[in-house]
Amino acid sequence: MIIEQPAKWLRWLYPKATWRMDPTQRTVYLTFDDGPIPESTPFLLETLEKYGVKATFFVVGENVEKYPELFEQIVGQGHQIGNHTHHHLGSFKHWTATYLIDTYEAQQTILRHLPTPQSTPQPPLFRPPHGWLRPSIYYWLSKRYHIVMWDVVTRDYSRLLTGDDVFNNVRRYARNGSIITFHDSLKSIDKLHTALPQSIEWLQKEGYEFKTF
Repeated sequence: MIIEQPAKWLRWLYPKATWRMDPTQRTVYLTFDDGPIPESTPFLLETLEKYGVKATFFVVGENVEKYPELFEQIVGQGHQIGNHTHHHLGSFKHWTATYLIDTYEAQQTILRHLPTPQSTPQPPLFRPPHGWLRPSIYYWLSKRYHIVMWDVVTRDYSRLLTGDDVFNNVRRYARNGSIITFHDSLKSIDKLHTALPQSIEWLQKEGYEFKTF
């Protein structure tokens, strides 16, 4: 459970980050990390459009540069954008300055490809790859970004899980205000072909409203 739904001590490490939204409202927040990529993003967008759901995509800057048309499609369909660094950096593997520069580069890439500056929230959204931040990095980023973590990790990236397993994680752990994390990636897309439609249908049946930040 420490993976699928972070323990309180983990949330305490980053007190200014958002782990869960209003627990009194019957709402959930779908998020997708790591894209955009042509092998995954089109299916995600098609599925979200089919069910009339808006989500938040935490994009990798270099993927935005490689596939600008997919990024523009995400924005054009009304989804929200967040920063996931430019090169998908793990914060404990890099110097603070290196990580901050990489995050800044990703944000500039996002802004260059947005149709209007108003397309991104203020402060801009940020989610760290792997969900960890060196304390010094957290200190500086929390001054400029709205750091969004998660309430439910679906583990769609795991080779040990099937699409049904991923859906069962959503069904087991989703609750009022949950921020649910999927991945826009090669590791996840085969499972999401099953899990994403099932998850959306179940959440709708349970009366949840889908929101963005």
